[in-house]
Amino acid sequence: MKKLSIWRVLLPAGIGTSLSLFGDSSLYTVLPTHTAIAGVSVASVGILLSANRFIRLLLNSPAGMAYDRLPRRPLFVSALFIGACSTAIYALTQGFWPLLVGRLLWGLAWAGIWVGGNTIVLDIANNENRGRLVGIYQLTFFLGASGGAMLGGVLTDLLGFHQNMVISAAITLLGAFIALIFLPETRHLKQDPVKPIRSFKKSEIASTSSEKTETFSITALFSVNRFVMAGVLMATLGIFLQEQLGENIQIAGRTIGITTLTGLGLGLSTLIAMLSAPLLGEISDHVRNRWRVVAGGLVPGVVGFSLMALGLPLSILIGIPMIATTSGSNQGLSTALSGDLGNGKNQSSRLGALFTFGDLASAVGPPLAYAMMPMVGIKALYLASAGLFALMFLISSQRGAGTILKPAQI
Repeated sequence: MKKLSIWRVLLPAGIGTSLSLFGDSSLYTVLPTHTAIAGVSVASVGILLSANRFIRLLLNSPAGMAYDRLPRRPLFVSALFIGACSTAIYALTQGFWPLLVGRLLWGLAWAGIWVGGNTIVLDIANNENRGRLVGIYQLTFFLGASGGAMLGGVLTDLLGFHQNMVISAAITLLGAFIALIFLPETRHLKQDPVKPIRSFKKSEIASTSSEKTETFSITALFSVNRFVMAGVLMATLGIFLQEQLGENIQIAGRTIGITTLTGLGLGLSTLIAMLSAPLLGEISDHVRNRWRVVAGGLVPGVVGFSLMALGLPLSILIGIPMIATTSGSNQGLSTALSGDLGNGKNQSSRLGALFTFGDLASAVGPPLAYAMMPMVGIKALYLASAGLFALMFLISSQRGAGTILKPAQI
């Protein structure tokens, strides 16, 4: 496929995906500290922040089957418009039940957006550029998450909770219209059926694992990443910063509210992840061993969560970008690894299953974190997250040591 055609697909799909996230990431940033204005209790925050993920446990696989059988464009664009409707509900209503409806509607939308968007990218990818193209698409995800987090925190402090959500709804609607106007159908652009990226010859590899074991490792990597990032860090960072730094802090003689600081922290995290996903994806295309790149990318996450657990301003400042580097690496490379295993006919269903396990992990995260906080504290949760990343480092190192790829295969 020509470069122009690739960007003709990547740009509208990426912009639509990016802007669709503004309402969701903004809600993560501001809801924990604005429960009274939103009309919900603190105890219900974990439920609301994870409800969209629970519903996706039922929707990701059907979405994958739909994308395997039907044209991509109408499904993807419809999902974007549904996402805009969910953000409008946050803006125009108050109370637990309306917000729960909005979160469930967002779960429906994101199942279509994320499974569909990755399917569209794999349609135009091959063994030589899969890591890079998937990484670029992940970049748009992190750009939307960071933009929503930062803008949501600032607008909420300046204008208020509901006014911020009105602006976020308008932004998500804009993304839907961009995809509607510019995104072409990609089903017919599908590259030749994906060939396995590995050649398992006895002379090259002493021992190999089955495809089932490979799939399990990929799923574990993606799920752990979703659990510690979307499930623990995003849901607790606002309260953690409030505990460690207070309601307001002074920087260069100016007072900054904790909501703005939380938004900046989450925004910084996703901006760093936005850069690491395509960078490490392209590196994995060239070194011919994605698992070794995965192992290297996990190291900053282990160190970063350990620094966060110290609770010092400097350690927090250093820890957040280190964690974000690992987050971008894990998310992009796990999707690329899944694409490596695809046979061309079931890639959407495979992605649907992968994202279902990831959503289960991220759905369990917020309520579990809020349940454990009174007993062990947030610092202990961050140490446990470091331990999970360390476990995945051991697994990925083992898989990388047992895999040799031919230059022509990637």
